[in-house]
Amino acid sequence: MKQLALLGATGSIGDSVCAIVRKHPERFGFFAMSAHSNWQKALQLAIEFKPRHLIITEHQAHQALQTESLPSGTQLHWGGDVLNGVVAEPEVDLVVAAIVGSAGMASVMAAVAAGKTLLLANKESIVSAGALVMPLAKEKGAQIIPLDSEHNAVFQCLPDGYQTGHRPKQVKHITLTASGGPFWSKPMTEFASITPGQAVAHPKWDMGAKISVDSATLMNKGLEVIEAHWLFDLGEQDIDVVVHPQSTIHSLVHYVDGSVLAQLGSPDMQIPISYGLGLRDRLENEGAFLDLLALSRLDFHEPDTEKFPCLRLAREAIQAGGTLPAVLNAANEVSVAAFLEGQMGFMEIPSVNESLMMQYGAVPVTSLEQLQALDAEVRAAAQKLIGKKN
Repeated sequence: MKQLALLGATGSIGDSVCAIVRKHPERFGFFAMSAHSNWQKALQLAIEFKPRHLIITEHQAHQALQTESLPSGTQLHWGGDVLNGVVAEPEVDLVVAAIVGSAGMASVMAAVAAGKTLLLANKESIVSAGALVMPLAKEKGAQIIPLDSEHNAVFQCLPDGYQTGHRPKQVKHITLTASGGPFWSKPMTEFASITPGQAVAHPKWDMGAKISVDSATLMNKGLEVIEAHWLFDLGEQDIDVVVHPQSTIHSLVHYVDGSVLAQLGSPDMQIPISYGLGLRDRLENEGAFLDLLALSRLDFHEPDTEKFPCLRLAREAIQAGGTLPAVLNAANEVSVAAFLEGQMGFMEIPSVNESLMMQYGAVPVTSLEQLQALDAEVRAAAQKLIGKKN
């Protein structure tokens, strides 16, 4: 039985992981689970799965849980330092990194430093700290299996035995697909009136609010281009993006002989997650099977970077390198949060992101502490900029 450390257990990725574990209780158990503030759901999961460790990273949520009855074998902890220590425990076989945003960066580094097999759903840790994570993974022998549907699709189309972080042999380039989000066909003249409610209503995927807004701006695809650059050791010019509204082909790998391998499936995160948990062994899950006759057609379009400039900003961040992807990620997290809270408009998201990129520029990445300090500084600058706009 594989012992899992599920970081971010109460989010949508956590839901999919738990659904697969329910279907395969003989294969998986939970050594540890973590949550931030949703202590009620964390309590329900602890009662159901009885992890040995439950880590809460928000102080008030931890205090609330202290008054509740946990299973006798479950220890309750508070704080990120405990979380980073638990993922390195020898009993842990697989670490599922599903904490949203840069908050998951330290635990990803801790898992890699311990040489763990990391099932990665936290793209921001690679976007911001890829220059640290990938060399460390090679040094420590840590295997990173991406869970994002696009990167997992690339992984599925590469030969058995492929190790992430190395340029795939005989691969010419890859293509990541984007759904286009809810506003792909919406005239740009109407973008000023877009509401948070409209932006989180993704036409294909069931995701959290932040990722849904990133999909609507195509920032999510931009972050995935940066992530693919690090995971597969590909230059920015070797990573294409096409808009594919059906969200059926999740990525394509183009080989030097002209062959193209694609992974198709219904837009359900249980499919890539079960492939990751199975370590390339395909596990049954609750995801829907693809009906080709009902699908009938597959459409592809070139991304419109005038309407969706965030994709362009991500490519510029890769080209500049250094700390600029981390600047973009931090600025975007703050600008999306401000949009969701009604503090600014939809089109101001890329505007704030670009302003902060120009303000900070790129310097070499030297340490996690440097990136964490930069993240805090950029966030404060972004909030100040948004305040001035208001």
